[in-house]
Amino acid sequence: MSRLGVAVFWLLHWLPLAVLARLGEALGLLLHVFALPRRHVVDTNLKLCFPELDARQRRQLSRRHFRTVGRSLLERGLLWWGSRERLERIVRIEGGDRVRALQAAGTPVILLAPHFVGLDMGGTRVTMDFDIVSVYARQKKNPVLDRWLYHGRSRFGDQLLLARQDGVRSSVKAMKAGRPFYYLPDMDYGRRDAIFVPFFGVPAATITGLPRLARVAGAAVLPCVTKMLPGGAGYVVEIGEAWSDFPSADVEADTLRMNEWIESVVRTMPEQYYWVHRRFKTRPVGEAKLY
Repeated sequence: MSRLGVAVFWLLHWLPLAVLARLGEALGLLLHVFALPRRHVVDTNLKLCFPELDARQRRQLSRRHFRTVGRSLLERGLLWWGSRERLERIVRIEGGDRVRALQAAGTPVILLAPHFVGLDMGGTRVTMDFDIVSVYARQKKNPVLDRWLYHGRSRFGDQLLLARQDGVRSSVKAMKAGRPFYYLPDMDYGRRDAIFVPFFGVPAATITGLPRLARVAGAAVLPCVTKMLPGGAGYVVEIGEAWSDFPSADVEADTLRMNEWIESVVRTMPEQYYWVHRRFKTRPVGEAKLY
């Protein structure tokens, strides 16, 4: 991203959300037409995960997905410059009392936040209520974008952003000090620290960090899903009840439980999951590439 691009985002963030949403959806439809490599990834993912849909239905779902992606892109300026008051109006948070109750009891908290298109909007809204710890992937190829992404995730409160290489110890220490961990485990990070468990029936390289972190930190796992609402209605962050009987003694079963829960949420709003990611890039030994 260039400085000119940042200036465009700054100008756009002043628009009413309903207008910004319509522009974002229009951008998404253009991306669906012209961003062919990403559309190939999306279409491959949808074909793998929704074999019950015919080609026309998957094409419609792909278009709806790109519309939400376009919205999430254009609305990013709100995260960088929107006032606290405006963001609190746009993004509603439900279930925050569950986090506060666990904090009051001295129980570390993991917020399990899958990659839906509203993820960053939800993350910023959470930082308005809590000082959290999260993992930040540096955008080394684009220092301008890196600067603004970091700014958007740390502008409210006292946030701790760790690099992946900072390891488990720093995350556990932060959780034990009372910081909820905004945890994003559902991307393909390769074979390191991952096992193959099904996601929509397809073997997917999945990191086993959730049960391991929960065990080491003695943390409660609370599902945290951000939904993009239609038009100018904004977003809602839903923090659910803590999972019972988690972690178990079986890391693979716990990791499968996580994937099955994510799948169940995706099915309620399939257009909003981050299908542009190559979720099935890493394959079991001997399997052909899917993208």
